[in-house]
Amino acid sequence: MEKLNFYKGRVCLNCLTNSVDNARAIYEAAQGHVAVGLLSVNYPDVKSAVDDMKKYQTAVDNNISVGLGAGNPGQWKAVAEISGQIKPKHINQTFTAGGYTRAKAGEGPFLNSMVAPCGKPGFVKVSTGPLSKDLEPAIVPVNTAIAMAREQGADSLKYFPMGGLKVREELEAVAKACGETGFGLEPTGGIDLDNFKEILEIVVAAGVEHIIPHVYSSIIDKETGATRIPDVLALYEMIKEVVK
Repeated sequence: MEKLNFYKGRVCLNCLTNSVDNARAIYEAAQGHVAVGLLSVNYPDVKSAVDDMKKYQTAVDNNISVGLGAGNPGQWKAVAEISGQIKPKHINQTFTAGGYTRAKAGEGPFLNSMVAPCGKPGFVKVSTGPLSKDLEPAIVPVNTAIAMAREQGADSLKYFPMGGLKVREELEAVAKACGETGFGLEPTGGIDLDNFKEILEIVVAAGVEHIIPHVYSSIIDKETGATRIPDVLALYEMIKEVVK
């Protein structure tokens, strides 16, 4: 199975779409260096999601990202079941469901493991599952979280919700740990055209091998629900400026 197409082996965008035409335009604008996001929460059941997502796979050479939907942990099993059937190139998942998802999807897809900022640099919240999210937070050192995610078959930490650069010091610590351990990082939440380049510079400077910045609502046209292609072009230009 072919893998995600990272720009110069380092960066792959992640943007949402609401139609096959929009997905194709996003893919072309980023010259293939993008995983087009489709959210499981938008479908009534696994079968309808599988049937629809197959259309997108054909349109963008399977460069789709199966998502939870605003980090909704209640969708963890749907994501795993969908991914097991269609084998997308990218999967979003809670920290606690990585092993189940990897077993379902096999070795091909790039799988992330969702962790959250906790207010303490060098540490992350790993209790992002449907049951654990409402209990006392499980806060662990970033290096431990990376090791645990890796043990479950994940390829990266999805760092969500960031709120843009509100957690800059924490982001720097997470990026440093990912860079030192050869683990991927997916900054997510509050990223827009104004802060994208700075966030990317922080992660690239930390030496992170595989970076997947998620840029969602800030570049979606509120009237049409489609991701704005000029914005994707702008983001891609910033990637080329940062990654030499």
